[in-house]
Amino acid sequence: MTDQIHRLDKENIPKHICIIMDGNGRWATSRMMPRSFGHKKGMERVVEIVESCRKLGIKHLSLYAFSTENWKRPKAEVNALMGLLVSYIRAQLNRLIDHGVRVRIMGDITPLPELPRAEVLRAMEETQHLSDMTLNIGINYGGRDEILHATRELVHRAERGELKASDLTREMLEDLLYTSHGPDPDLLIRPGGEQRISNFMIYQIAYSELYFTDVLWPDFDEAQLIKAIDSYQNRNRRFGGV
Repeated sequence: MTDQIHRLDKENIPKHICIIMDGNGRWATSRMMPRSFGHKKGMERVVEIVESCRKLGIKHLSLYAFSTENWKRPKAEVNALMGLLVSYIRAQLNRLIDHGVRVRIMGDITPLPELPRAEVLRAMEETQHLSDMTLNIGINYGGRDEILHATRELVHRAERGELKASDLTREMLEDLLYTSHGPDPDLLIRPGGEQRISNFMIYQIAYSELYFTDVLWPDFDEAQLIKAIDSYQNRNRRFGGV
């Protein structure tokens, strides 16, 4: 761990961090390399940040890997991203298991090609009993689609006569979100210079602290993570109170 960790308040470490991993393509282009090279470097950064979060005691980490809108990208780039997903699982799964990391997926994986879908299902199955840390990976994920998915299920229950409109509660909706197993994010981090949410966890981040940085994701190392947490620790979270 970098020496910067010593300045962090160990009693105020976020329980849940979510990250919009942005800037891989621009990082590669600036080096006169193909965008796929940037995605590969970005995947290597995932390995470091997952390990750093685990050592810091962060219990939940959510990563925006592939959005519902990313299918619009060139086919070659989409295929490269799917290949990297397979490579990451095959290379890191045993390590994740050894460290007690449970893998969960946010999003609808049914449209994924057969091999990536099979590897994702294998990762979830082989880690489902672990509880030291949860790694949520957003794949074919969109916040609006997530809310629509939950709403449809509530409507189906109403159609089956299992509940009435007057019975609906916020907790019922939250239980149907992809992150129902854990707390809402304390901190959302977006590297890459953009300052928007891009349809990521739009329900869950209602009271999250937001941290934006110009550092591109392939350069977002442990020191940058600690800088983001330090910023979080210097904020007054009131949750609507005084």
